[in-house]
Amino acid sequence: MDTGTFRGIITGLLILAFAGITWWAYSKRRKPDFDEAAHLPFAEDDDEFANRDKSASQNGADSRKSKGDRNT
Repeated sequence: MDTGTFRGIITGLLILAFAGITWWAYSKRRKPDFDEAAHLPFAEDDDEFANRDKSASQNGADSRKSKGDRNT
């Protein structure tokens, strides 16, 4: 088996992998999952500051406000 045959086999396998991934992505069974993922940026987030770490500041106060940073 020479280099050209090996490259041809690899190219064929890559084309099959591409076709399989494309078929999977555009199958009707996956559409609801992708539609839900597409609408995630528009979802309402009630707890906007839920990820803020208040344990580092005293009395649960916001450390940025106590230092005079007005970019909150």
